[in-house]
Amino acid sequence: MGAGGRMPVPNTKLEGGKKNPIERVPHTTPPFTLGQIKKAIPPHCFKRSLLRSFSYVVHDLFFASLFYYVATSYFHLLPHPLSYFAWPLYWIFQGCVSTGVWVIAHECGHHAFSDHQWVDDIVGLVLHSALLVPYFSWKYSHRRHHSNTGSIERDEVFVPKPKSQMAWYSKYLNNPPGRVLSLVVTLSLGWPLYLAFNVSGRPYDRFACHYDPYGPIYSDRERLQIFISDAGIFLMTFVLYQLAAAKGLAWVVCVYGVPLLIVNGFLVLITYLQHTHPALPHYDSSEWDWLRGALSTVDRDYGVLNKVFHNITDTHVVHHLFSTMPHYNAMEATKAVNPLMGDYYRFDGTPIVKAMWREAKECLYVEPDDEAPNKGVFWYRNKF
Repeated sequence: MGAGGRMPVPNTKLEGGKKNPIERVPHTTPPFTLGQIKKAIPPHCFKRSLLRSFSYVVHDLFFASLFYYVATSYFHLLPHPLSYFAWPLYWIFQGCVSTGVWVIAHECGHHAFSDHQWVDDIVGLVLHSALLVPYFSWKYSHRRHHSNTGSIERDEVFVPKPKSQMAWYSKYLNNPPGRVLSLVVTLSLGWPLYLAFNVSGRPYDRFACHYDPYGPIYSDRERLQIFISDAGIFLMTFVLYQLAAAKGLAWVVCVYGVPLLIVNGFLVLITYLQHTHPALPHYDSSEWDWLRGALSTVDRDYGVLNKVFHNITDTHVVHHLFSTMPHYNAMEATKAVNPLMGDYYRFDGTPIVKAMWREAKECLYVEPDDEAPNKGVFWYRNKF
């Protein structure tokens, strides 16, 4: 840290001319408009194909069914020690492909699945409810996240706090054991805690919960859909109860529960790393505007999982700019806009485990630079 607690800005280039992934993204008004970005993208990228979108649903559900069939039909035939290896493999594979299902439901919430809103909502409601996600509830809060990305006052989730608002115990977790504990809790419980108690979400003047139709997150015209979301969760919970009664709780945990924990962990990890990065600014109301906020995101590389997760991982910047674009066109669009956006686009190829640890270490709270002419631009800090 430099004088006054300011984080020094790394060199712009690394060896070979590559951009340093933790060099700060420009925070000034971009020299391009959203319309110019859109013109740089081939028009067909914005077209949604119902048939192609459903092909990804069929693809993911086929593999999910295949993994389920193999596990329930053959694992009990394995010699006893081998089952200790077979079940973890099932959990990982099923968790990964189910995360892809989650991503498709997320696309439905953005009306990126088809040209028909009712089709998107039915498909999204079924897929998200199967993963115990309240579809409409999250659709509306997530839409507000897209409308307010990068705002420390109005963003809906992963809202960083100024140092003065950090919990008293935060400094005691600013060490390797504390970071391990924080990451374990965040990845295992972060998603249900956010849905139920708005943990890490935007502060409201009263209790906020994604299951409460009358909570402060939702408007009067949205309340009926929140009841429908709750009904979907109730129905899925009832199905799981009946399965537990027929097959046993251990069976439900092994076949469904552990893969769901992996889905939830990936969901939190992906969204955390998309919006938490040493190079990304946040803004208060004196500086924030929609385009700069949307650009305050980062694309990451999850290797082969990029395809399994339908590229939500490495095309997130363009997704924030054009959220109704189907995922299967987002990579082409990303490549098309990179030359125009230049330093305003950020891709970080740091291995995910290393990046997760770095962000947990470096990105604890936000503060403006001491010598900045205005105090509306906030950057991550880690010194207490």
